[in-house]
Amino acid sequence: MERAKLLNAIIENAIDGIITIDEHGIIEHINPSALVLFGYERDEVIGNNVSMLMPTPDKERHDGYIANYRNTGEKHIIGIGREVRGQCKDGSIFPFRLGVSEVKFSDRRIFTGFIHDLSRQKRDEQKIKSYTEELEQKIKERTQDLIRSINELETAKEHVSALFEKEKELNQLKTRFVSMASHEFRTPLSSIQLSASLIDKYVTKNDAASVEKHTTKIKNAINNLTTILNDFLSLEKLEAGKVEPNANWFNIIAFAEEIVEEMQLISKQNQLIVYEHTGTSAQVFLDHNLLKNCIINLVSNAIKYSGENTMIQFNSILTQNELIIEIKDNGIGIPELDKVNLFEPFFRAHNTGDIPGTGLGLNIVKRYVGLMNGTVSCQTEQNKGTTFTLHFNHQ
Repeated sequence: MERAKLLNAIIENAIDGIITIDEHGIIEHINPSALVLFGYERDEVIGNNVSMLMPTPDKERHDGYIANYRNTGEKHIIGIGREVRGQCKDGSIFPFRLGVSEVKFSDRRIFTGFIHDLSRQKRDEQKIKSYTEELEQKIKERTQDLIRSINELETAKEHVSALFEKEKELNQLKTRFVSMASHEFRTPLSSIQLSASLIDKYVTKNDAASVEKHTTKIKNAINNLTTILNDFLSLEKLEAGKVEPNANWFNIIAFAEEIVEEMQLISKQNQLIVYEHTGTSAQVFLDHNLLKNCIINLVSNAIKYSGENTMIQFNSILTQNELIIEIKDNGIGIPELDKVNLFEPFFRAHNTGDIPGTGLGLNIVKRYVGLMNGTVSCQTEQNKGTTFTLHFNHQ
C-alpha cells in the first residue's frame, strides 16, 4: 500500500505530463502537469479517447495505430521517443516529446505516455534561428560593404595610379618639349640672324644673287618656325579637348590640287608632287580643315625626308563605301625598331639626323584621323621609301 502511495505521489507531482490509456485509447489517468499543459479539468478527459488531445490529422489516425498494433504487434512509437504535437482545450497547438511505454497488468494492456513540453525550447530555437539569420544577414551586408569599400579603394588606387602615370607622362613630355624646342627654335633663329647679317653685307656690294640666296634661307627658317608653332598649337588644342570635327561636303579633287599647288612651292629642287584621283565621284563628307592638316603634314614629311629629283605620289581613291588617301615617297624610310613608336608625341626616328622636326606631326595626324572616325597605317622600309594610307568610311 505504501509503495502504491509513493508511486502515485511521484506521478501526481511529476514536472512532465503523464497519461495512462487502455488498449482502446481511453484515458484512465492524467496527472496535473498534463492537465495544465492541455488546459483541461480531470473529469473532462478521463474516460475519453486520447485522440481528443491531438490535432488533425493525428486525431483521425490514432485509433488505427492502436488497432494495427493489437493485430500485428508492430511498434511504431512504443518504446521510442519522438516529437509530436498536442492540441489544447482552447484549440492551440504545442510541440512536445512523447515517450510511450507498455505494461501488461491483470490480463490487459496499459499504455503510459510521458509528455515533455517543447514550447519553450522551440521558442528558444526559433529565436536562435532568427538571431542566426539576422546575424548572417548582417555579416552578408557587412561583407558586401567591405567588398564595396575594397572595390572603391581599388578604383581609387587605379585612378590615382592613372593620374600618377599621366603626370609622369606629362612631365616626360614637358622635358622632351623643352629639349626639342630649345634645339628646334635655336636652329632657324640662328639661320635667320646669320642670313640677315650677310644680307646687309651683300647689299652694300650689290650682290643680288647672294641676297636672294639668304632671303630664301630666311623664308625657309620662318616656315620651319611656323610649322613648329602650328604643331604646338594643334597639340595643345587636342590635349584640351578643343578640337571637334565639323564635316561638310566638298570636292576632293579640287581640294587635293590646291594642296599640291601649295606644297610644290616649298618642295626641294626638282621634287615633283603627282596627284591622281580614282573614282567615279569626287564629293566627300569630312572635316575639310582636319583632313587638309593631315595631308599637308604627310606631304611635308615626304618632302623633308626625300632627296632632290624625286617624285612624291599623292592619290585619292573614292569608292561607294570608302575614301582612301595615299602619300608615297622614295625617301629615307623608317627603321624597323622605330615603327612601334611612330605615332608617339615627340618621337623621331633614329635615322632623321639633323633634319628639323618636332616629332608631333604623325601624332597629330593620327588623332585628327581618329576624330573623323578614320584610321591611318604606314608601310615603310629603311632607305626604300614610305607610304602613309588614310582610310575613311564613306556613304
